[in-house]
Amino acid sequence: MEHSAQHAAISAAVAALMPQAKEELAELVAYRSVADPAQFPASECLGAAEWIAAALRAEGFGDVALLETPDGTSSVYGHLPGPAGAPTVLLYAHYDVQPPLDEAAWTTPPFQLTERDGRWYGRGAADCKGGVLMHLLALRALRADGGVPVGVKVIVEGSEEQGTGGLERYAEKHPDLLAADAIVVGDTGNFRVGVPTVTAMLRGMAMVRVRVDTLAGNLHSGAFGGAAPDALAALIRMLDSLRAEDGSTTVDGLAADAVWEGTQYPEETFRADAKVLDGVRLTGSGTVADRVWARPAVTVLGIDCPPVVGATPSVQARAEALVSLRVPPGVAAGAASELLAAHLTSRAPWGARVEVRPTGEGEAFSADTTSPAYASMAAAMREAYDGAEMAVVGQGGSIPLTSTLRGLYPDAEILLTGLSDPAAQIHAVDESVSPAELERMAVAEALFLQRYAVSAAV
Repeated sequence: MEHSAQHAAISAAVAALMPQAKEELAELVAYRSVADPAQFPASECLGAAEWIAAALRAEGFGDVALLETPDGTSSVYGHLPGPAGAPTVLLYAHYDVQPPLDEAAWTTPPFQLTERDGRWYGRGAADCKGGVLMHLLALRALRADGGVPVGVKVIVEGSEEQGTGGLERYAEKHPDLLAADAIVVGDTGNFRVGVPTVTAMLRGMAMVRVRVDTLAGNLHSGAFGGAAPDALAALIRMLDSLRAEDGSTTVDGLAADAVWEGTQYPEETFRADAKVLDGVRLTGSGTVADRVWARPAVTVLGIDCPPVVGATPSVQARAEALVSLRVPPGVAAGAASELLAAHLTSRAPWGARVEVRPTGEGEAFSADTTSPAYASMAAAMREAYDGAEMAVVGQGGSIPLTSTLRGLYPDAEILLTGLSDPAAQIHAVDESVSPAELERMAVAEALFLQRYAVSAAV
């Protein structure tokens, strides 16, 4: 069958499956699968995992299991053997999600898939429950078009958003489980709607909790303020030292001058994507692509201190913060974590006692874009997107498992795709997915699997 005929058949099959996909995504989004039992019951994650396992069985996967990983969560595994001599492709997604933040701030309930203005809204719709549906749609379309031409392994992680490393450690102890010739990590996204994209670079992540103690207990600010060392003030000074005057990240011993050589990110486009307020300047120096893809970036994720409402006139005895550091390829996450801890400790004023505790790490990743799998994906995306050329970009975020897979399977070709275009607002209020992108990316993935089967046989 000619490629154009294959494209037409796959496109028609995916289009016919989209109503079912919407219903299924609504079912999956309804699970409040935040992998933190302090926020949501663990049964929500288990329910999502069992839903995915049942979906894989329905697609003919005979070897389906819930893997109990060392961090106490479950990842879903399935294996569908391919024709004799065919290559094996591993398809990745994750079902755990970020907490919804302020649920009242959502236009519609975060765990209820809602269609509005041509998009489907709900926590995890793009990141990454939509990725689960993308894989399912591609496989279903191939089955409708004569069968899946490759062996397929599916792994759907249960704690990616928490960065607790359960699946990484499980994979390291079972090194044959996820072995594949090519790996499609469906957890990134297109540069923008309508621009088919693979992500060739991911920054790594080091996350720490820093605690500052200065007093045996809180004191009245009128009686003791001015001489008593305030732990919150000490913490603020320490955190401020992580930024230069222009907002660039400054961690002692960590280089911050790398340059991104690939597709650029125009400043005007970035301002619009990030919804930067009029008159507010961007932080850092260099191009936007340098700053968000090639250089380290520190973010204070949270601070434990008294809220404004109900605050008392007190000098604080203790304060704590959660700090995230994104690190580019070439810097080990553990080394970055140690540099961050040393920097914060050295900046503690007034002899304040400081404890810095690592809470999560993920290694950076850089792909070989000259591999046969990239050629197959470029051709598949070109067809699925009516002649549009595949963009190759970086991503500021982290997918910790990717580097683990690279270490375990150095000969495997790893591609990163997905549904998180800038309008998706992943990790934020009103996360959404474009159903048009879900449809086209599912077509592209199915065409990729067909083309990769042929190229691997040559």
